[in-house]
Amino acid sequence: MRTDKIRKRVLAVSMAAVLGGAAVPAPGGTDGLPGEMAIRAQAADVKGEGSGQKVTLRVCNWEEYIDLGDWDEEETIDLESGDIIGVNSMVEDFEAWYLEHYGVEVEVEYSTFGTNEDLYNMLTLGDTYDLVCPSEYMIMKLMAEDQLVPLSEGFFDTSEEKNYYINGVSPFIQNIFDSKEINGETWAKYAAGYMWGVTGIVYNPDVVSAEDASSWRILNDSRFYRQVTIKDNVRDSYFAAVGAVKSDLLTDAAFLADPDYAQRLEDEMNDVSPETIAEVESYLQDVKNNAYSFETDSGKVDMITGRVVANYQWSGDAVYTMDQADEDDYTLAFAVPEESTNIYFDGWVMLKNGIGGDAAKQQAAEAFINFLSRPDNVIRNMYYIGYTSVISGAEDGRIFEYADWCYGAEEEEEDVVEYPVGAFFTGDNSDEDYVITTPADQAYRQLYAQYPDEETLNRSSIMVYFDQEVNDSINEMWIHVRCFNIFDIPVWAWILAAAVAAGLTVLFVRQKKRKNLY
Repeated sequence: MRTDKIRKRVLAVSMAAVLGGAAVPAPGGTDGLPGEMAIRAQAADVKGEGSGQKVTLRVCNWEEYIDLGDWDEEETIDLESGDIIGVNSMVEDFEAWYLEHYGVEVEVEYSTFGTNEDLYNMLTLGDTYDLVCPSEYMIMKLMAEDQLVPLSEGFFDTSEEKNYYINGVSPFIQNIFDSKEINGETWAKYAAGYMWGVTGIVYNPDVVSAEDASSWRILNDSRFYRQVTIKDNVRDSYFAAVGAVKSDLLTDAAFLADPDYAQRLEDEMNDVSPETIAEVESYLQDVKNNAYSFETDSGKVDMITGRVVANYQWSGDAVYTMDQADEDDYTLAFAVPEESTNIYFDGWVMLKNGIGGDAAKQQAAEAFINFLSRPDNVIRNMYYIGYTSVISGAEDGRIFEYADWCYGAEEEEEDVVEYPVGAFFTGDNSDEDYVITTPADQAYRQLYAQYPDEETLNRSSIMVYFDQEVNDSINEMWIHVRCFNIFDIPVWAWILAAAVAAGLTVLFVRQKKRKNLY
């Protein structure tokens, strides 16, 4: 088991400037020609091979969400199957690979965004991109608004060895993308996954019990007054609040035993009835009064420094937080609420206003996805950013080998458990080839956060797309929560204010009478 854990994430990275890069063209292409020949023929036809022209691919991704390279020598991932190290940025390696294999130069203009809503606002204001990486509910929104270009048939050709995505995506993940629809069309038709995870609570086990951390109700628990944090965005906070206000229902034995449990859970966790919105608002008002802060990124530091004892967190950031705390010999743990967890995805989609009908751009965009899905590149990105890729590697065992390299126990360790990860890697949790012998505490720490157990996956739910009317309703609720609320003022304060106002009124009247006497 490696001792340095996940690489420290790059802090204060600004990637908004254009980076030179390249892309691997997606296989498939011109009718009647095999993969690579088809790409060469199409590229030559569209841009004129040998003309010196470039395909410019505009990519917009989350901040700090791709390997920037420049690793130190000691950071080499020394797997039995071979060493992996990031020398150049992923974008630079992408460019060189594309040019070497296909003779076509692609320049990647790489920029970043901070939230899904930021990205959508950027698009609304006229920014143009070919390939972007939003989360699942924003992918659904873009699909509903007919803003996306479908992936080509060639992208799904499993006979093409360079189609690393379709040949390596986790069957568990692919099943979700195949089964979830917007307007009768599946996610898989338009989106290719990048990273995934679940939401939960990072907590200090010396102060907070695993039982307390295993419920969304911890966020307004007065025992942890000013010692918890919650996400400062409406969708994540709404999800957690629904879990809290519906806790009794969601943990009821009859509900859990329902043959249609998965769909019922999704329906309940995405309930936007007026009654539920009102309950959520009331709950979040209580959370606001109890929490240390609403935050987007500062919660990690607050946990590491001990400023708070429980932090609502995405599992990828939870891994980072626990890793950093370990460096200071400060142990943190991760729990997934028993009511439900949000299983989230960030995925690549192509935009109509960027790609248009440009075949060369689409080839480059699909190639970019495939290059990032190559197992060695998957490992580089996972190591660099700390999140879990949707790629399991299929017959290429390096990604499982990397998971074992990260979390497998040393031979002399005695307090170990067998931790199955087959649910993700093969779709079969009983697969004996996908079991990690790990230190016992990893069953509720980094390994658990990165590869949740089957029971946790079974109680996960997506955030569905809300139409504009519903968005307006929950955004109005969020404004009430995040802005000053006069109804939070206690009665004694109103009485005091009224007394002061009455006193000032009396004083004003007396002064006016005195002036009239003179």
